[in-house]
Amino acid sequence: MTKKLRVDFHTHIISEDFPDLAAKYKDDRFPIFQRNCSCGAEILVQGKTFRKITDQAWDPEKRLEDMDNEGVDIQILSPIPVTLSYWSDPKAGLELAKYQNDFIASVTKKYPNRFIGMGTVPLQDTHLAISEMERAVKELKLKGIQIGSNVNGLNLNDSTLYQFFEAAEEMNVPLFVHPWATLGRERLHNFNSMYTIGMPSETALAAGSIIMSGILDKLPNLKVCFAHGGGSLPYILPRMDKGWEVWPETRKIVKSPSYYAKKLYYDSLVYDPNNLKFMVERFGSRQIIAGSDYPFLLREKPVGKVIDNLQGISKADAELILGHNALDFLGLRELI
Repeated sequence: MTKKLRVDFHTHIISEDFPDLAAKYKDDRFPIFQRNCSCGAEILVQGKTFRKITDQAWDPEKRLEDMDNEGVDIQILSPIPVTLSYWSDPKAGLELAKYQNDFIASVTKKYPNRFIGMGTVPLQDTHLAISEMERAVKELKLKGIQIGSNVNGLNLNDSTLYQFFEAAEEMNVPLFVHPWATLGRERLHNFNSMYTIGMPSETALAAGSIIMSGILDKLPNLKVCFAHGGGSLPYILPRMDKGWEVWPETRKIVKSPSYYAKKLYYDSLVYDPNNLKFMVERFGSRQIIAGSDYPFLLREKPVGKVIDNLQGISKADAELILGHNALDFLGLRELI
């Protein structure tokens, strides 16, 4: 008999002692953590406010309080994407990745029954990224790695990144792809369009790059989950299938894009039951993982609200999406 669990796969955390690499390396592109009061702070980039955050972003006790109030059994912790800093010198990027991985590991060690950690790697240097991935999962016992949707403008199918994906499959490390440095940023200044339009489009491009490149043929056991329900991917797949059909000269995959899309995983952060129902029909209930984007303004509260309001889904499928799929994806079936 399996446990009924509510697991939030998509949450972000940052240390209140976040290192000031902007000062150390004299480069204000590094994010700076600046406390404003006991319960509030800002993340600054290039001297400007990138995001305002509350103590939910750094205080495990506050997170536990929220989890208890919202009926969440386990949170999966990952870094805030702006801290990826792939543009930086690889050694500085490694320093930042190590700090964040050590911090997340310390939280999961202190609260092993409530938090599970995913780390980060300096993906601008494949060899350093593989080395830190190995340290994160073998020494720190983190259960996955979060990566950005592109690396300094290179899509995830770029040949320089293949060795990293190969190593992830070999080590059985699941990957969580989160949008960052979105395409079309110069046109997304108004209405917070980077978050509402840019990120879903960026995520679709990242997923499409994995699907169309043939990576999943070469690495059939690679486990990849995409944030925000895969962005716009579920809705443009028929167009991708049509392109694959009519342009045979561009094909690098032996079956249609829709076939490979069903091998990927997606979080449930689409807000609307009709959208989630569409995703379940398109990909299957085992490919959807509940995630809220805690603790930010766009988060679903509580995680799984859209699943709770989904008509016509079986109790078994709802339980898969609400908790079991996350643990299965992370190789933690013993917790189910």
